[in-house]
Amino acid sequence: MADDILERVREAANKRLLFLPHTIPQMSRPDRMISTAEIERVVATGEIIEDYPEDARGHSCLMFGLGRDDRAIHVVCAPKDEYLAIITAYLPDPDQWTSDFRGRL
Repeated sequence: MADDILERVREAANKRLLFLPHTIPQMSRPDRMISTAEIERVVATGEIIEDYPEDARGHSCLMFGLGRDDRAIHVVCAPKDEYLAIITAYLPDPDQWTSDFRGRL
């Protein structure tokens, strides 16, 4: 199942990324400053760590990947026919995630 959503994420991302209104303020917070290039990198090379097939926004997932200086980044996204919706992006809190940032504590 995760392979199917990963394939759909990458296909949608190859068409276009659409940053939802909530996303840009989250990425732009001074303690985060996540660039669109980092989001593109996570989507292209990252892995799905949680799958949300029943999400109200449509099938979505949480991806883990590395940004600049190999910092851990989480991206929640939902593949659509014409684009990949970027729902939010954040730097995972070490107090809430395992040391590899792939599992919740």
